Amino acid sequence: MKFTETALAGVWVIEPKVFGDHRGWFMETYSDSKFKEQGINLNFVQDNQSYSATKGTLRGLHYQLNPKAQSKLVRCTKGAIFDVAVDIRKGSPNYGQWFGIELTAENKKQLLIPKGFAHGFMTLVEDVEVQYKCDELYAPECDGGILWNDPDIGIEWPIDVVPVLSAKDEHAPLLKDAILNFIY
Repeated sequence: MKFTETALAGVWVIEPKVFGDHRGWFMETYSDSKFKEQGINLNFVQDNQSYSATKGTLRGLHYQLNPKAQSKLVRCTKGAIFDVAVDIRKGSPNYGQWFGIELTAENKKQLLIPKGFAHGFMTLVEDVEVQYKCDELYAPECDGGILWNDPDIGIEWPIDVVPVLSAKDEHAPLLKDAILNFIY
């Protein structure tokens, strides 16, 4: 596995080694020991999978508040997404800054998003599946979100479409109005 830390400390791009032959391919998507070698100590307790039928579907920007905050290891297993992490830790030198990367079934890259970051993604094609591991169980009482197109964050979504949104995401607050309890 190749680990590359982004400009947002704690957010990592992880590229598995893919072994292929005439039958297809094999890859290791997670190794506790290899993550620990990088100083990443997580205990994943829940795996999630989503399906989006329509290009331009946008999910996010989501997070869970403390004490149920989640780190996520995200990968796209069918299709392609633009995956985004936003630093929402008060006092962070990177507060409100974002990192985005294209994750596809073909490139097999993963994005590790630690606690204290909001997460969202936009589908770049139709029929997309996304899988992610979480180090905390879903806790609806700690559920939070930020508006996907908050001008103070300024995410540059890669396709210019009116996104397909849930009602929750359509009415999410701006970062300046969001309930946050993450301290840098």
